[in-house]
Amino acid sequence: MSIERLSRRRFLGTAAGLSIFAAPRIVDAEPAKRGAVDEFSVTAPTALEVNARPLPLFDPRNSSRTRFGALEYRSGLVLTSRYPGFGGLSGIRLDAKGEHFIAISDKGGWFTGRIVYSGRAMTGLADVEAAPLLGPDGRPITARGWFDSESIALDGSLVYIGLERVNLVLRYDFAEGFTRARGEVVPMPPAVKKLPNNKGLEGLVVVPKGLPLAGTLIALSERGLDDRGNLLAFLVGGPSPGQFSIRRTDNFDISDAVILPSGDLLILERKFSIIYGVGIRIRRLALRDITPGALVDGPSIFDADFSQEIDNMEGIDAHVTEEGDTVLTLVSDDNFSLIQRTLLLQFTLAK
Repeated sequence: MSIERLSRRRFLGTAAGLSIFAAPRIVDAEPAKRGAVDEFSVTAPTALEVNARPLPLFDPRNSSRTRFGALEYRSGLVLTSRYPGFGGLSGIRLDAKGEHFIAISDKGGWFTGRIVYSGRAMTGLADVEAAPLLGPDGRPITARGWFDSESIALDGSLVYIGLERVNLVLRYDFAEGFTRARGEVVPMPPAVKKLPNNKGLEGLVVVPKGLPLAGTLIALSERGLDDRGNLLAFLVGGPSPGQFSIRRTDNFDISDAVILPSGDLLILERKFSIIYGVGIRIRRLALRDITPGALVDGPSIFDADFSQEIDNMEGIDAHVTEEGDTVLTLVSDDNFSLIQRTLLLQFTLAK
C-alpha cells in the first residue's frame, strides 16, 4: 500500500463525528498536469513531511500570561516543509476530536492530515498529504486560472470552497473520491460576482441542524462593502436566502468564520497598517440576529498584534473536547514569503 493511500485510510477510518470523514469510494482523478501554474501550486497528490517548532508562549514578553480576552492560550506550532507547495493556508476544518484536518492553500491545493498532541498541547502533524483542487473537468482548477481558494465549509460529505478574485463557490462531494473529487460550481446571488476581485469571498460556513438558519450556506466577503461602508455577506439556500451586512469598524476585514455549538458565529478579522503592522481580532455574532437586510454587530472577544505570536491569520475552526472545552484553532497564510510564518494556534474559549 502506498504512503498516499495509507494516509487517506488513516484519515478516513479514524476520524469521527462528521460524515465527511466516513470512508468514501476512492476514485482516481485525471493526473494533474503542469500548465499555467506557479511554482507553489499543488499539481499532483503528494505525501509530505511537515516540521513543527513549538510556541510555548503566545506573548513572549510575559511568560506568566495565558489569558487573552475571552481566550486562554493552549499551544502553538510554527510549521515548515521542504515541499514547495506547502504554505498559503487560508482555511482549515477539523473533525469532532480536533485531530484530523482538511486545509486549503490559496494556490488551489488541499492539505489533509492529523494533528499530534501530547496532553492538550499540539506537538506536530502526521500523515500529511497535498492534492490539487479539481474542477468540473477533473483538471486542477489552476489550469483554468482559478487561484485564491480562500474559504472552506463542511456539510456532511460536502465541502464548499470559496474562490476569491473570480468570486465562485465550488462544491465537492468527498464521498466520491475524497480530495480526488471534482468540484461543481454552486449558483450564487448575482451580487457575489460584483465583489472586489481581491477582497471578495473570504469566509464560508454551513449552519447545522438545530440552529437558526439551519441548512444555509453563509458566505462572507473580505471587504465587499454596502452603501454604508459595512461588510457584505450572503445567505444561500436555507429558509431565508438573501443578503445582509456586518458592521465594519476600525478598518478590520473578514478573513474567516466558524459557528459554535451555542449558535454564535465567530468572525476572524485582520487589518494591516504600514505604521502599526498586522492586527487580528475575533468578534462574536448571534445567528438569531442574521436575517436578509439586517446589519449585525457583536463584541470583540480577542485582539492581538505583532507583539504576540501572530502572522497573517486566515483560518479558524472550533471543536469541543471530551472535557467540554471549546477549542479554537487558528492558522496563518505565510504568502510563501521568507519573512512570514505558517502558524497553527489553539485557544480555549472561556465558559
